[in-house]
Amino acid sequence: MRDQLEDALKNQEFGYGQAQHINQIELPKRFYKNVDVARTEAGFVVTLDEKPTRTPGRKVPVAVPTHAIAQAMATEWAAQEKYVDPTTMPMVRLINSAVESGEEQAPAFRAEIGKFAGNDLLLYRADTPQELVDDQERHWDGALVKLARHFDVAFQPTIGIIHQAQPVSTLQRLDAALEGQGLLSLTALVSITGITGSGLLAIALLHQLLTSDEVWTAAHVDEDHQIRLWGEDEEAMERRGKRRVEFDTAVAVVEALRA
Repeated sequence: MRDQLEDALKNQEFGYGQAQHINQIELPKRFYKNVDVARTEAGFVVTLDEKPTRTPGRKVPVAVPTHAIAQAMATEWAAQEKYVDPTTMPMVRLINSAVESGEEQAPAFRAEIGKFAGNDLLLYRADTPQELVDDQERHWDGALVKLARHFDVAFQPTIGIIHQAQPVSTLQRLDAALEGQGLLSLTALVSITGITGSGLLAIALLHQLLTSDEVWTAAHVDEDHQIRLWGEDEEAMERRGKRRVEFDTAVAVVEALRA
């Protein structure tokens, strides 16, 4: 399912799908002097020398519903120096990815989050070592209890990796928890789901059942256990740092739209 999420978010140059290839292409020079935010009938837009930005692939005009998101994008545009480096522009890439996907992709994004939730990281537990078992229980059980109480659902965790079907009523209510979320919110939630490996954590974050730090910690229980055993790997920690930036960006979108 990670592959499906990645495919769904493919974009041109500034989108998530192509971000991993940025280092293989020649970066464009900064072609503008002034960056600003303007309000239009379509929403808030970032302007470069008074011209609204467009997505790099399909050249779709980029307008967002909140000033906070537009300002975050403007800050990234303004921070570019001699060259425009999309890898340093996570908010621009995320919003461009959503805009280029189009509203028609919103149901598919919602469905992908639901698929993860039905086969979720939090539902498949280790039986050894005891330290890992305890960590999973400490961070994952609390999240499941909050979700169960809030949505009046039941979960069936299992030990190992053999598929354990969840109650149909649970899956239906979790899908309903995404009701009313628009394209930008769903794109951000898909990003959070892909980064954490958990649709349940994304839904818990959306409904303010867990903080972003609690979600991040829960998503990395297994990885943190390995770090305690074998120590930190520099490259792995660098990748984790980049994932945290993408995660925080997606969280900022969810929170801005909620506000």
